[in-house]
Amino acid sequence: MAVFRNFESVHMKKKKLASQFLKVGGGMAVMALAPGTVWGCACGCGIFEVGTSAMFPEGSGGMAFQTYAFQNQNQNWSDSSKAPSVNNPDKNITTSFLSTGVQYMFNRSWGVEGEIPYAYRSFTTLSAASTPVTLKWWSLGDIRIHGIYTGFSEDLSSGIDFGLKLPTGSFSQNDAANDIDRDSEIGTGSTDILLGGFHRGNLIPNYRLDWFVQGEADLPTLTQADYRPGFEFDGAAGINYRGFTVGRANISPLGQLFFSERTKDSGADANSPNSGYTRMLVSPGIEVHIHPIKIYADVEVPVFQHFNGNQLAAPYLFKMSVSYMF
Repeated sequence: MAVFRNFESVHMKKKKLASQFLKVGGGMAVMALAPGTVWGCACGCGIFEVGTSAMFPEGSGGMAFQTYAFQNQNQNWSDSSKAPSVNNPDKNITTSFLSTGVQYMFNRSWGVEGEIPYAYRSFTTLSAASTPVTLKWWSLGDIRIHGIYTGFSEDLSSGIDFGLKLPTGSFSQNDAANDIDRDSEIGTGSTDILLGGFHRGNLIPNYRLDWFVQGEADLPTLTQADYRPGFEFDGAAGINYRGFTVGRANISPLGQLFFSERTKDSGADANSPNSGYTRMLVSPGIEVHIHPIKIYADVEVPVFQHFNGNQLAAPYLFKMSVSYMF
């Protein structure tokens, strides 16, 4: 997340705006399908689904992409500040996310996107005997499938997406001692409705300074095994400069602000008091475009966090994607 005349001219402007909003949704749907955005966890994985402006559709045709994301949750937080680690039996969650996806625009208005995510997780917690135990596993995540509409404008500057997150990720990874809670599993076990959108535009006329906004809502609908993950919304706003060219490469530095809100989990198998959060993060990033390849990378640093109960937080998050247009 992504990231904010005469009669004929007026008509074209309206059509362009509509296309832009549809494009946002479509782009977000595509991103939801991407494996990197499919991980279901209460530890903030949804933030990886917005802000990747390089993934916004630009016309008919296809794009295959590979995304890698990483976070190391090693700080215990309660309310809006760090808290003593003794207050939380969970000590560390390190996760590497690897997702592969395809986005295809049938025309300038409609497209689809699908993403298959995998994750490698290392989870350290205190066992029932109060001794540290570290569990490691590699698993398929929750696949996302989106429809995309970008028919609001001729330049596809706005779009909407709509789709589903499927319960394909494992939510029963555990040892005999039951050390892994449901909110620490890679999959949520739920089928979620996804709805999002994006818009991009030129900040200063005649200059290559652009802005974009993007958001996605994730509403769990069908759940399993007495666990319902919280409703989540992730949004991003950013500015990028398209003025640098080195040979065939167009280099765009960008700055972004991320917002993430998740309500508490519920159900008999949920740890409701220690779930749900509000976060804001700032992020420097870069896009490199050497047609037909795009490379995107950013680092996301929290500037405000509020967690219910005691939860593990990461001091930074990292994301990188490589896409090939065809």
